[in-house]
Amino acid sequence: IYARLSEAQLLHLYEPKTGLFIAESPKVIKRALDAGYEPVSFLAEEKHMTGETLDVITRCDDVPVYTADFEILSKLTGYQLTRGMLCAMRRPVLPHVEDVCAGARRIAVLENVMNPTNIGAIFRSAAALNIDAILLTPACSNPLYRRASRVSMGTVFQIPWTFLESNVADGNISYLKPLQNLGFKTAAMALSDNSVSIADPRLATEEK
Repeated sequence: IYARLSEAQLLHLYEPKTGLFIAESPKVIKRALDAGYEPVSFLAEEKHMTGETLDVITRCDDVPVYTADFEILSKLTGYQLTRGMLCAMRRPVLPHVEDVCAGARRIAVLENVMNPTNIGAIFRSAAALNIDAILLTPACSNPLYRRASRVSMGTVFQIPWTFLESNVADGNISYLKPLQNLGFKTAAMALSDNSVSIADPRLATEEK
């Protein structure tokens, strides 16, 4: 799981059932556990088996824990661990768009954002701005990829999200039609002299 399978392979590991993902750092793993995600195993640096790392492991006393020193872990995984801890976790079944949007007033829609670091940064910003949910088009990077969840500081486990399905209307592919059917008005973000501020009162008066 930690050494030989790519994140895409982990994603499709048990198809048609859901696969696995890797969470990195005790803080991110703790937020995943708080959100109800199921751990499969831990991989940790020996010298970090204290503090937050120990707190996480203590919560999951029936889950296997594998340890090694820093050099071995770096060779095994191919990268340097952040805060010396990884956790393999089971992916949940993604909710439907309607369920994610139920009761939501402000939603962020991400179109073809393929960089996992950008996905993580957007989730952190969305959490700071009290965005109720995030929807992603199929070409977006998966929010549960290790780098995305780490950069998000675990907010991918706190903000409801799912992937949109393409909707063909009048011969054109549209991802927004289902949202319009749910009563949402759309505002596109653009770096333009003609754009209005995100604090524009016209945006605040829109219910959804």
